[in-house]
Order: sequence, then structure tokens, then C-alpha cells
Amino acid sequence: MNMDFNLFMNDVVRQARQEIVHAGYTELTTPGEVDEALNQKGTTLVMVNSVCGCAGGIARPAAAHSLHYDKRPDHLVTVFAGQDKEATEKARSYFTGYPPSSPSFALLKDGKLCTMIERHDIEGNEPMAVVQKLQDAYEKYCEEL
Repeated sequence: MNMDFNLFMNDVVRQARQEIVHAGYTELTTPGEVDEALNQKGTTLVMVNSVCGCAGGIARPAAAHSLHYDKRPDHLVTVFAGQDKEATEKARSYFTGYPPSSPSFALLKDGKLCTMIERHDIEGNEPMAVVQKLQDAYEKYCEEL
């Protein structure tokens, strides 16, 4: 039974990773990759991915659909909470003033945090409401394509 559960969870994690990468996000799995990505010039959207239902049913679809907009971040990256623990911890070190939250989104500009969309902003909402929150952030902080 336990082995079956582990295989199931490995499949869930693999699908969650593939879904966000397919949407155009670069996966960061080490603290070094996080530092390099989050200190790039321009705007960077970080999705803190997870295996919870609100990640799969709301956050990942919103992460993909929010990009269909006149303004969007220059860079799209993701870390996976509970899987790539050191990379996630490093990413969260940039989210000053916010407790750990997954799923969540952080928008940075030139390495500085602009805004966060936390789990409580995602969970219980429709995906389009989260798309709107993301696009509102793009409108405020990102350049026109």
C-alpha cells in the first residue's frame, strides 16, 4: 500500500512539474539557480508550486492563462514546495514580510519584491479571479509586450 502511494505521489509531482513548465515557466531546483533567476534585470514572476488541490485546480491554470495579456513579466520561474526544499527556501528569502505560502506567486522587479499573491488569495477562488489578480500586478509593474 505504501509503495503504491509513493508511486502515485511521484506521478502527481511529475504532472504538476510538467504542467507549469509547459506553460512557459523555468523550473528552479537549487538555491544557486534561484539567486541567478531572481536577480535578473526586469520583472520576474515566481510561482511556488505544490501538490495541493488549489495548486492544480486554480494556481497552475491561472499561471498559464494570465500570460494572455498585453503586459507580462520578462521572466517566468517556479519552485516546488515540499519537493525542492532548498530552492523554495531560497526563493522565500526574497519574499520579505510574507510567511511561507504554497501555492503562491511573487512578482519581483530587478530582484526586489513588488507584490505577493498568497495561498489565501488563491484557495477558494475561481481561476479567473486569480488570473485577474496576476494581470493587475502585470499592469502595475510590467512593460507592454
